[in-house]
Parts: sequence; structure tokens; C-alpha cells
Amino acid sequence: MINKALNQYKSVDLNTAVEAASPHQLISMLFRGTLEALAKAAGAIERKDIQLRTQQINKATEIIVNLKGSLNFEQGGEVAENLDSLYDYMLRTLMQANRENDATKVKEVSELIVTISEGWSQIPSEEHQTTAYSES
Repeated sequence: MINKALNQYKSVDLNTAVEAASPHQLISMLFRGTLEALAKAAGAIERKDIQLRTQQINKATEIIVNLKGSLNFEQGGEVAENLDSLYDYMLRTLMQANRENDATKVKEVSELIVTISEGWSQIPSEEHQTTAYSES
């Protein structure tokens, strides 16, 4: 009962944060969500929890697909194209990680997401409108 209430609270809190977030902040939230899912997947691999591993890798994959789908090739140019290729690589690597129960592949994708996220956080606020991601 308490867990259900806590989850509902977290859901409301997250929904509020999403509604108040700028497009730039939403992308940052997606990076954090991916990293959280990958950390849980790596832990599940260590504990040999196949169901949780699959669930969390699928969650990370969904987020990466959304990041990939948000790319704006017109404004982002070569950066968007490079991110598109990198996201494809991450998706293939996560499929392998799930199939092979391989925590090192999960960690590799996590490190790539961290690198992109750090770069993303360094974009000055005046340039938020001209990034590799679309606003919708």
C-alpha cells in the first residue's frame, strides 16, 4: 500500500516536472532516465534477474529511440547525423547486451550517454533553440 502511494506521488512529481520543463530540460531528463534504466539493468545482470534486465534494457531502448526520433537534421546538421549513427550503435549494443547478458555492453552505452549528456549540459541557454533536437 505504501509503495503504491509512493509510486503515485513520484508519477505526479515527474508529470509536473515534465510539464514545466523546457525542451532542453526534457532531453536532459531523457538522458537521466536512460542512465537510471541502464544502471538497473546492470544490477539485474549481476543478480541474474533476467526479467528485470530485459525490462530495464527495453526501457533504455525506448528512450534512446525517442531521443533518436527527436533529432532535427535541418538545424542539427552533421551533429544530428552523428548522434543518429551513435544512437543506432547504442541500440544494437543493447540488443547484444540483452541477448548475451553482458553488463560490459550496458556500461559502454551508459558511458556514451554520459558523454552526450555532459556535452548537452554545456550548451549555453541562448543556443537552446538551435540544437540537434527538435522542439516537438
